[in-house]
Amino acid sequence: MEPTQTVLDGAFWITSAAILLLLLLSGFFSGSETALTAASRGKLRTQADKGNRGAQRALTITEDNERLIGSVLLGNNLVNILAASLATALFTRVFGESGVALATLVMTLLVLIFAEVLPKTYAITNAERAAALVSPIIQVVVLVFSPMVSAVRLLVRGILSLFGVQTDPDSHILAVREEIAGALHLGHSEGVVEKEDRDRILGALDLSDRTVEEIMLHRSGIEMIDADTPPRDILNQCLESRHTRLPVFKEDPENIIGVIHAKDLLRAMYKLVDGTGEEISAIDNFDITSVAMKPYFVPDTTSLDDQMRNFLRRRTHFALVVDEYGSLEGLITLEDILEEIVGEITDEFDPDAEHPVRRTEDGNYVVDGAMTIRDLNRATDWNLPDEEANTVAGLVIHEAQIIPSVGQVFSFHGFRFEVLERKDNRITRLRIRPLA
Repeated sequence: MEPTQTVLDGAFWITSAAILLLLLLSGFFSGSETALTAASRGKLRTQADKGNRGAQRALTITEDNERLIGSVLLGNNLVNILAASLATALFTRVFGESGVALATLVMTLLVLIFAEVLPKTYAITNAERAAALVSPIIQVVVLVFSPMVSAVRLLVRGILSLFGVQTDPDSHILAVREEIAGALHLGHSEGVVEKEDRDRILGALDLSDRTVEEIMLHRSGIEMIDADTPPRDILNQCLESRHTRLPVFKEDPENIIGVIHAKDLLRAMYKLVDGTGEEISAIDNFDITSVAMKPYFVPDTTSLDDQMRNFLRRRTHFALVVDEYGSLEGLITLEDILEEIVGEITDEFDPDAEHPVRRTEDGNYVVDGAMTIRDLNRATDWNLPDEEANTVAGLVIHEAQIIPSVGQVFSFHGFRFEVLERKDNRITRLRIRPLA
């Protein structure tokens, strides 16, 4: 009994207590690292705005993730190594040489369960709350270990640079958009996010990456007014048109001299005929250029985000798109940009407009050739590439390397494309079917 009493002296209990304390510290560091890295900065910002000081500290700490993780890992490794060393000394004293293996086994289990899995599981399920709770202590830890962490950081970067690896501590800021997009796709695949919500948010995020050329109405589809047309015919054309704004050209459709708004036209003609006593003849003398607005031209490379801001700043909804040579390519409206976010917009003048995608009973899709690939992908959840062409017809022509005839069939990107209609050199309608 004397050896046992000698072993189980005050030093034994002090060492055991020190090991337990170090295990608690290890669990604290492990849980803190998980909480602070997993916590949503958006949720922390919301809590901080409501006066939560812990959330504000957590935001401040996580601004420099590299220093935060370095400090927490340094503290965690210090307590883990010290705990393992004390346990080895303690078990060797009690069990002799076999105590080394026993200490390794026991400490592995204790560290794994109580210093890793348990605190990290709690932290990841209560990330924001845990981050706010541990932030005061971690802020002190980061401050104390900062000089050592900075030295380690320089050493690590120097070693990585020898292998051609460049580190960018601010790269997470640039990846926020990708994280949002990935979260939306994941949420949709798991049934948490509705397809319409996903498309709206992704549409808004993509505005800065897309140009007006991708969504503009091509010049072949623009309805125009010839300035030399008799005024009565112009009035009749405006009344029959479903558009409120129409470009006005002189002699050549490329020579756009203005844009007429239906309201301006009707006001001017009403002013002409009101009280003159010669209502009919007054219309014949009307000059459309007197009420046409100055045309607004934009380059085809303008991003949709910039163009929307330009529309809002200029208080206009209509722009003509030109290429680098100044030639007319098409037109774009504010509604076109909004449709990239909310989807197709129809009004009382086109409620029965045919949808550009129609699914048949045999599982095929009949598609308008002028439909953009992006819109087709959004409508069907496909992933057709849009790097080489903007429209479905353009994609077929690009892949086929010819202007196909009616009835020709092509297979690429996992889909079967059949040309149904063609007008001049334009493919106007196709039938598409997934091959898989």
